[in-house]
Amino acid sequence: MFNQSQTIELAAGANGSGGGGLVGLILPLVLMFAIFYFLLIRPQQKKQKTRTSMLSALKKGDKVVTIGGLHGTIMEITDDIVVLRVNDVTKLTFDRGSISHAISSSSGESEKSS
Repeated sequence: MFNQSQTIELAAGANGSGGGGLVGLILPLVLMFAIFYFLLIRPQQKKQKTRTSMLSALKKGDKVVTIGGLHGTIMEITDDIVVLRVNDVTKLTFDRGSISHAISSSSGESEKSS
C-alpha cells in the first residue's frame, strides 16, 4: 500500500500546513472574551452605573423599597445611612446600599387628582 518514504512525505506535508497553530489557539480565546464582554461584563457595568446614580440621587422625602421589600419614605439621609419612615411612628435605619429602587410618586399623584 504505502511504502515508508510515502508515509514520511505525508507526515511532513501535514506538519507544514499547521503553521497557523498559534493563531488557531489565540483566536478562539479572543472570541470567547469578546462574547463574555458584550453579553455579561458590559451589561453588568451599565446596571451598576445606573444603580450608583440612583443611590446618589436619593433625597429626603423619596419613597423607596429596600432589598428586603420594605416600603418607606426617607426621613434622614447621610453618605452611608438612610432612615426610613415606615408608618407614622416607626422609623428604621438602613445602609444606603440596601435600597433596591425608588418609587416614582408622580404616577400616584396623577391618579389621585383624576
